[in-house]
Amino acid sequence: MFNNAKNAKLEIEDTYVDYISFGRGKKNLILIPGVGEGLKTLKGYAIPFSVMYRKYTKDYKVYSFSRRNKMPNGFTTEDMAKDIIKHMNDLEIKKADVVGVSQGGMIAQYLAIHAPDRINKLVLVVTVPKPNNVIEESVNTWLKMAKEKDFKGIIIDTAERSYVGKYLERNKKLYKLLNFYKNRATYDRFIIEAEACLSHNAYNKLDQIKNPTLIIGAQKDRAVGIEGSKELHDRITGSELYIYEDYSHGVYEQAKDFNSRILTYLEK
Repeated sequence: MFNNAKNAKLEIEDTYVDYISFGRGKKNLILIPGVGEGLKTLKGYAIPFSVMYRKYTKDYKVYSFSRRNKMPNGFTTEDMAKDIIKHMNDLEIKKADVVGVSQGGMIAQYLAIHAPDRINKLVLVVTVPKPNNVIEESVNTWLKMAKEKDFKGIIIDTAERSYVGKYLERNKKLYKLLNFYKNRATYDRFIIEAEACLSHNAYNKLDQIKNPTLIIGAQKDRAVGIEGSKELHDRITGSELYIYEDYSHGVYEQAKDFNSRILTYLEK
């Protein structure tokens, strides 16, 4: 299998979670995706992720977990973090580096608070410790669209908040393909995850995070803003902060040096 890529499931309570793994390295890395996972789980994405994150495959065995397939109303980012601890136990992952993007970064905060001994280094990307005006406006917009089952609207609005320049223009050419995917969307999961973004508040517990931490923000972020990255840096002792001046929320896809920057931090 390409890059040792694998699609699999884990049972959890009365439901299950889709997860993927790839890479042949001896170290473990957990990638926690953002709220977009709520529309479609990671099922079938092992090979695409192994290509997108191919820089990691030599040194790491990489894991990425969806949220559980059926979540109760009111399921929080803290609950999601506790699920990841269970997944680590089930797969006998004793310790890992952790990279959390957007809502994945919110989950990663609680993972570091509840299980610091399970994390080597922590990377928090375009995320926040608590809601702000920018994230409240964007997430409430997506919630309204999700309740109307407007898949195309969510994807277009997310893209236009996330990308800049020619990259955004290239993505606009793909908008006509969105109707092909709309019947695969899982709106109930997305709504629960989006609401969890708005209720997330780890701000007063961030001083409990003692793991080496890199925070990556984007100055032009139109989905969550830049202030959250600065707040995380101020509250997590010894953390490092890097801000991409010319990118928005999709910096993890658009900036060519993004994965190299993270690898440099993890390896130093």
